Amino acid sequence: MGEYQHRPVLLEETVEALNIRPDGKYLDGTFGRGGHSRAILARLSGKGRLFSLDRDPEAVAAGKKLMETDPRFFIAQGDFAEMERYVREWGVEECLDGILLDLGVSSPQLDDPVRGFSFMGEGPLDMRMNPQQGVSAKEWLAEAPERELARVFWEFGEERYARRIARSIVMARQQQRLETTGQLARLIENTIGRREQNKHPATRCFQAIRIYINDELAQLAKGLEVAIGLLRPGGRLAVISFHSLEDRLVKRTIREAARPGRVRRNIPQHPDHKPVLKPLSNAVKPSADELSANPRARSAVLRIAEKLG
Repeated sequence: MGEYQHRPVLLEETVEALNIRPDGKYLDGTFGRGGHSRAILARLSGKGRLFSLDRDPEAVAAGKKLMETDPRFFIAQGDFAEMERYVREWGVEECLDGILLDLGVSSPQLDDPVRGFSFMGEGPLDMRMNPQQGVSAKEWLAEAPERELARVFWEFGEERYARRIARSIVMARQQQRLETTGQLARLIENTIGRREQNKHPATRCFQAIRIYINDELAQLAKGLEVAIGLLRPGGRLAVISFHSLEDRLVKRTIREAARPGRVRRNIPQHPDHKPVLKPLSNAVKPSADELSANPRARSAVLRIAEKLG
């Protein structure tokens, strides 16, 4: 496993948002390389506990090293959408003081060409959060009908040239199977050209493929629903998003859970249909200093809510 630098985004803002109680119980649903987890642990006493999940086996391997040195920390390999199962196994259901979800792709995943998340280096078209499960991007691109390709590029990447790119992929694969990130990036660039300054033409399609391959939006919707139910009254939910599709879903879910007077689909209900969440701020974005030190933080948005009694 290669070593790649990872800077946790909105670190201080997120830890402050969770309002850490020294003896509290917290869940980091996306361990990554543990930047946020270590900051949470630094505020916990010997009685506090931090539980964590990640789909990526390399992230879990890094987490297990931390678990060996800190008895307050626990990690398992799994999707945060299934957090209820793991929380039950840990024996802390419905008494969590805070849940953090840091969405998207970590720097180690982006920087490792073997993972296939980025077009900045030549690597296999994989893009799976867990390379041991599911269909890779290469396999999907080789078989998906043109209409499905176009739908995914438009729906998950908001790519205006989705149909044109889908048609080019279908034509190209009749001659040669797409095997690498570089091949796909060059095909997209040759199809639509460079139309936006400081943005590679393949950016939206790579995002779309990754979201589709990993079922990220459906997993996020389910994860938010479960997280609300697992928090104790007064517990905090903190979610960091990196693109508009994620952020809109988080914003809508918090808004629906904060709205009184009617039954809300897929949101755990108060018996009297009272609000179950209280939004604590508008969107929190990185400071100028953080953006200067870590340009990858530029699209990050933090939303915070508190579970009501």
